[in-house]
Amino acid sequence: MKQADEIRRDVSEAYSRAVNAELPPSSSCCGGSHKGVAVQSAGYSKEELGALPAEAVANAFGCGNPLAFGEVRPGDVVVDLGSGAGIDLLIASRKVGPTGRVIGVDMTEDMIAKARENIRAAGLLNVEVRKGIIEALPVDAESVDWVISNCVINLSPEKPRVFREIARVLRPGGRMLVSDIVVESLPDWVRRDARLYSSCVAGAISEVEYLNGLGEAGLVEVEVCARHVYDKGQLRAFLTSELPTGEAGACGCGGADRDLVDKLAPLVEGKIWSAQFHARKAKR
Repeated sequence: MKQADEIRRDVSEAYSRAVNAELPPSSSCCGGSHKGVAVQSAGYSKEELGALPAEAVANAFGCGNPLAFGEVRPGDVVVDLGSGAGIDLLIASRKVGPTGRVIGVDMTEDMIAKARENIRAAGLLNVEVRKGIIEALPVDAESVDWVISNCVINLSPEKPRVFREIARVLRPGGRMLVSDIVVESLPDWVRRDARLYSSCVAGAISEVEYLNGLGEAGLVEVEVCARHVYDKGQLRAFLTSELPTGEAGACGCGGADRDLVDKLAPLVEGKIWSAQFHARKAKR
């Protein structure tokens, strides 16, 4: 098993390659969509997407809309774990307004640079991006009202640390809304495949483990707000788009990658879905 720092480095390199691929916003050489679930099918409205810079939408690598069921209010402080190119930062900034604040945390320099470009393009003054890992957030204890995250915690090799960090930075009564990939009963060879870790599959845990982990970190009212189980076509598109760059082309659609999708898809059908988790930090 790779060490945690090595896994984080591999993930960071994979997402640097993805954000620098310079593909058209709605296509890839791998068949139909950019890396990640298409944002239009991930719970974002046309109005939300239409108000954002095109670059932010083109580089959205998430699996849901972590703000869809939220009650983020003007004046709130929101922190986004693994903020990427910043689509959720921009949406959150409009919800919190000029009296609120949004903080993104990401470990990948290229993602941070892209997010800052998108923040400038949107003309927002209440958003900042900090470099750091989600297992040790560069955020003060009990300083935020909301923690959000979009298809990122599954990539962490130390998920209990992430859950404890969420509890640490939330104010008493603060809440989290996280969209993430969960899995059930993956074969051992899938867990060991490095290509499938950065692809949001091999490192994912079950829904029950996720809920238990949040509870063990001290959060309360832990629940799943929504689920999206991928049908056969969505699952194949998800697996194809998520495979890392290879030697066969700009996004690695060689025969080996197609063979991997063909082998994996029937084994995991009905066992991979995106879920939206809600929890709260207890008031004193």
